[in-house]
Amino acid sequence: MPVPDVLPTPTQRLAPLTTLRLGGPARRLVEATSAEAVVQAVRDADTAGEPLLLLGGGSNVVIADEGWPGTVVHVATAGRAVERRPDGSVLLTVEAGTDWDEVVAACVADGLGGLECLSGIPGRTGATPVQNVGAYGVEIADLLVDVDLYDRRSAVVRTHVPAADLGLGYRTSVLKGREDAVVLRVRFALPGTGDSAPVRYPELARTLGVEIGARVPTAVARDAVLGLRRGKGMVLDDADHDTWSAGSFFTNPVVTDADVPADAPRYPARPGHAKVPAAWLIEHAGFRRGHPGPGGRVALSGKHVLALTNRGAGTTAELLALAREVRDSVQSRWGVTLSPEPVLVGCAV
Repeated sequence: MPVPDVLPTPTQRLAPLTTLRLGGPARRLVEATSAEAVVQAVRDADTAGEPLLLLGGGSNVVIADEGWPGTVVHVATAGRAVERRPDGSVLLTVEAGTDWDEVVAACVADGLGGLECLSGIPGRTGATPVQNVGAYGVEIADLLVDVDLYDRRSAVVRTHVPAADLGLGYRTSVLKGREDAVVLRVRFALPGTGDSAPVRYPELARTLGVEIGARVPTAVARDAVLGLRRGKGMVLDDADHDTWSAGSFFTNPVVTDADVPADAPRYPARPGHAKVPAAWLIEHAGFRRGHPGPGGRVALSGKHVLALTNRGAGTTAELLALAREVRDSVQSRWGVTLSPEPVLVGCAV
């Protein structure tokens, strides 16, 4: 028998568990409310030889219309602990299933700076190191200490796996795309003050009216970030179909200096390369906000061309057709191949 906090859910539908509201059913769907329950549910699926999908907030995933042929474990663990250290800094420990923006909001309310630029990002905490989530000049790699993992190959829980072992890069890590490592718990080091991280992102600096590198109260930075994200349809709102998305659908490509299109914005990357905004490439390939996909049931966001949205009755197949149209047009116009940022489950662009 499974442990008591691994509970069969009343429905096998996956679409309501994703921010896109897309995806077919699971053969079996269970909800795990503790780290131990997550491990047990995974072990049960492995013992049964079933395909396994871990699902948290569903904010960075695109699930096929056919659904999932095995077990889906919905990670619903929650909780955070704050430990003050002798040097004044703070060790923040968060369960993987904890809503990420609730973590950020709680830190701001407690006068703890460092995470405020990551406000408004949907999803669960366990996904943040997998994607090396980042926004407005801050990314998880700046603050991550370590993670606890369940290793499916050895059937062992590995505690305190250091951030240095996770291969954190631009929107990626060694955990991305892997099925053998399950994040159970995440730890961050915060400065322990009420000031924000240094403001590094020009758009945020302009909004705050400060110079690059300045610090402001964490609550002020959070409000500014949330305002910017709302303006781009990047803060979840059930009534706003522009937020029925998986966030930015394509990563900003890193290309050689010689391949940066003329007049395109560019940002430093590895030597001899630059990062180019995917949104600029999409817009200058002829797409506009609100560009419809097949049947008009999916579309680019009316606020931001980098988000692909479900207008309420779309399908995953239609969304992927729109993604291919955008990708192929950018490739044809600029010779740059865009890569999807969300995890594609049972489907491909």
